This record gives sequence, C-alpha cells and structure tokens, in this order.
Amino acid sequence: MIYIDSRKKKEKTLRSLYPNAILADVTSKATTGLVKLSPFYPHGNIPVPYSEGIFATCVEAVWQGLKVFENADVDISLFENDTMKNIKRSVRKYGKPLGHRKGVNGTELLNYLDARLLIYLPTYRWVLENKVQDIIIRLREASIDKDIVLLDYEINGDIYNTSKPLSHASLIKAFVEKAYPEGTKFLNIAEDHKAISDVKLPDKKKKRREMSKSKKTDVIPDAIQTNLFWEDK
Repeated sequence: MIYIDSRKKKEKTLRSLYPNAILADVTSKATTGLVKLSPFYPHGNIPVPYSEGIFATCVEAVWQGLKVFENADVDISLFENDTMKNIKRSVRKYGKPLGHRKGVNGTELLNYLDARLLIYLPTYRWVLENKVQDIIIRLREASIDKDIVLLDYEINGDIYNTSKPLSHASLIKAFVEKAYPEGTKFLNIAEDHKAISDVKLPDKKKKRREMSKSKKTDVIPDAIQTNLFWEDK
C-alpha cells in the first residue's frame, strides 16, 4: 500500500508510524532515481498546454512560466531551465498573481483551481505516462506486498483544496493505483472549458490515514531511503 507523508518529519516519527515501510523521497532533493518524479526534474520536451509546438523542460517550468502577475506576463524563458533551480516566480518580485494564461498566446486567464485542473494535473500526468513508466511499474509491483511512504514537502491530496499547495506525491499514488483524477488528460489543443465538469470530486467521507501531530520540522536524512527497488537498472 502507498501512503503520503511529510519529508519534514523526523525519521524516528516516520518509523513509528510506518515500522515496516519503505520511505521514498520523491522531491527534488531525492538522491535516488525517484528524483525523476519531482515536478522540477528536467525531462525535456514536455508539451505546454494550449501552446502548439512549445515545449518545456519540467512540469514546474510550465506552471511557473504560464503565471501572470500584476507586473509580469508569461515567462517562456523558464521553459528552457534545466537546472532545477530558480524556477519559482515570487509575489515579492512580480506583484499580485492574476492567474495562469491558458496557453502562451492565450487571451483567457485561469483562476487557481482551473489552472490546477487544466494545466498542472494534465502536464504532470503526461510526464508520468511518458517519462517515468519504468518507475511507475516498479512502484505498482512493489506496493502489492510492501508499504511505501512517498515523502513530499506538501501532503494535500485534495485537488479542490486551493488553500494549500497540492502534493505531487498524492498524484503519483493516484496514478500508480490507476485512480488519477478524471478529466485531466493532457489538453494541448484548446478545448471547451466545460471539460472540467467531467472531473469527479474526491470522496470527502473517505478518511485519510491519521498523521502525526508532531510539529518538528527536521528534514529527514537521505540515508533513510532503503530498498532501492526503483533505481535505474
């Protein structure tokens, strides 16, 4: 089974919660092959939604590049950033965010939720389907008889909860379990916005595993990543 928890928790806390589980860091700080699951990983040639013929190095570059601020429009230069650094665009520098442009040359600005549904989720799904198939297969096979904890800086797995950043680890879990949010297939050609209506709301009554209430935020050491069944062969 696959669980999601915070990379900021102490190893001791995680071990007490998941005594027999494999702790798997899927952030940009991972030192194993799982770093390829990070939205910052520069796979290259990732199609930018609603932008025919335009590609980006990583998912985060797409997300940040299509942002529009009070003092700045889209930034296509980010689409070429392959360093995993200096990709985020700050409010302090660019002013209040106004939304995400629906395509590099689009005229429509998407609000945060719509941008998540129409830009982030389908772009990340494209990467999972086209760039990391081998890792997904190994995670799927291993999770049959092992407990795996995907460690992320964010643990919000509700795509409709915009009060917190979305956990990409939760999307990995959903994809491995063949339960990726419906209605988020890659949309490169402008489609009717009502496509969002096909997305099913997650079951709000389904209780998530109880997490530790510990407020300690020590980043876990890379050494706890054991049983590296996902490493490239």
